Amino acid sequence: MKTSAASVFNDVTRFISTASDLHVRMRLRSSNLIGWETLNMSRTILITGASSGFGRDTAETLSRAGHRVFASMRDVAGRNRPHADALRASGVQVVELDVTDDASVERGVASVLENTGRLDVLINNAGIGSAGVSEAFTTKQVQALFDVNVFGIQRMSRAVLPTFRTQGEGLIVNVGSILGRVTFPFFGLYGASKFAIEALTDSYRYELSTLGIDVVLVQPSNYPTNIFGSAQRPADAARVPGYGEAGAIPDKMVETLMTLFASDHAPDPHDVAEAIAQLVEQAPGTRPARWVVGQSFGADALNAQAAAIQAQTLESLGLAHLAGPQGQSAAA
Repeated sequence: MKTSAASVFNDVTRFISTASDLHVRMRLRSSNLIGWETLNMSRTILITGASSGFGRDTAETLSRAGHRVFASMRDVAGRNRPHADALRASGVQVVELDVTDDASVERGVASVLENTGRLDVLINNAGIGSAGVSEAFTTKQVQALFDVNVFGIQRMSRAVLPTFRTQGEGLIVNVGSILGRVTFPFFGLYGASKFAIEALTDSYRYELSTLGIDVVLVQPSNYPTNIFGSAQRPADAARVPGYGEAGAIPDKMVETLMTLFASDHAPDPHDVAEAIAQLVEQAPGTRPARWVVGQSFGADALNAQAAAIQAQTLESLGLAHLAGPQGQSAAA
């Protein structure tokens, strides 16, 4: 029996709406941290992509908690000046930094270290979205997507790790997505970048586990930030009509999400800032490997399955000692 694109879209819409209603009843609770040791001390923190969304909220949340926060963004003196001024007014220090530029990354990190003499936490939050028929995105668009979402994390990690290794401690928090575990049609290229972050985070966590450095992945669900409102759309739109009715689905999905996010039932993006703040407060070696925030769409189950398989893989390679104490995952 053939299923129409409209029928598929209606099913997706109902699924997203139902998941959102569930999420409203699943707010982040401090009980998630029962039994986890926490630290009561100020940390020096650098966060990327902090002009808006999760980044800005996290920067302000951590600053209110007493941490010294450096919020990085591009074009501080230009289009992002209002955002930079607002952050400064809340006690956050602002750094000019473009995660797609090696020299800018090195300058930005160096300016923080010159100011403070140390760095305790890097939060890799900078990211861009992508929604549409995958074939209609040009190679140049996909390269730009990965340059921010994946290569940006590599640039930032390389810039801070010499300091972390010298200190003998440090924390890297990578902001991924549930779409790095489960796949939504028409969000596949964005998801591909987040799947890449999964592997990158795991590898860094294993490689750094004996050096006192924690690497954690936060996997947010759908939240009302601007990432999909300002997401990449296909540059080669001439390819879309060949998909018939299915070609209209991505626009309708984004429209549905935007309507949901503007409603009273929208999930609260502050959940993500709270989760990151709690990770910062935890003692080294006690943090979970991953933290799903919001409705998981099955990502938490996949995390559990993957963790067991990874443990077996490391053991078979004779590298079980690199797993460290971070074998657990958390969900909020």
